[in-house]
Amino acid sequence: LAAETIDVTLPLRETPAETGRIHPLSQVWDELTTIFADMGFAVAEGPDIETDDYNFTKLNFPEGHPAREMHDTFFFNPKADGSRMLLRTHTSPVQVRTMLSQKPPIRVICPGRTYRIDSDATHTPQFHQVEGLVIDKGSHLGHLKWILHEFCKAFFEVDHINMRFRPSFFPFTEPSLEVDIQCRRDKGEIRFGEGEDWMEILGCGMVHPNVLRACGIDPDVYQGFAWGMGIDRIAMLKYGIADLRQLFENDIRWLNHYGFKPLDIPTIAGGLST
Repeated sequence: LAAETIDVTLPLRETPAETGRIHPLSQVWDELTTIFADMGFAVAEGPDIETDDYNFTKLNFPEGHPAREMHDTFFFNPKADGSRMLLRTHTSPVQVRTMLSQKPPIRVICPGRTYRIDSDATHTPQFHQVEGLVIDKGSHLGHLKWILHEFCKAFFEVDHINMRFRPSFFPFTEPSLEVDIQCRRDKGEIRFGEGEDWMEILGCGMVHPNVLRACGIDPDVYQGFAWGMGIDRIAMLKYGIADLRQLFENDIRWLNHYGFKPLDIPTIAGGLST
């Protein structure tokens, strides 16, 4: 027995590539990046700790603006000059940084972590967003609608999906729109591309001229559009995850159920999910 320390009759252990799992948020991040990259979008990133100027003021949230109350967030202690850094409430500061550092035309998506003081079944203090930005001389809402329609078809993997655009308000876009997509709710399941129900999934609009001016772009020459959606929310919708908080509980049993094998890499040609 001492000589035969290896029992060749035992089954092989699974390799780390077989036992490990990709988190659903990482999978969805790769899926949406693949879709938008196929449309010619670059990926832009920025810091999680932002200035008040980039997070609010340059996005047409002047100090004292009531819309700031929707973004109650985590502020750091004031500096000697009275300014305060904060954990960004959206990835829109990345749009500001992109417009300040690049000349139009601009076509980027901005995925990343964001922070707000919320905590329940559909909100967590830290969550993920992806925003898109297009700045050009001839960009208009028709281009925005087409991009969002193609994205929803590809992401939810359906041949066609009806969309509804409703007027709304955001300080950084004018006009602003909320986007609903067609779905069917049945026995606790949601099916997209069929049925007579509607579900709101994102907000969008034409970039406000004040934002363009604040970033050094002439609104009489260039115009653009932007949109934003929650990565966690669309991951829940696509993969039937009931509670947002489960995404961040680090339960290995949950990850074994909802996770993806590392070799299941999303591609437009091979399919986003398996």
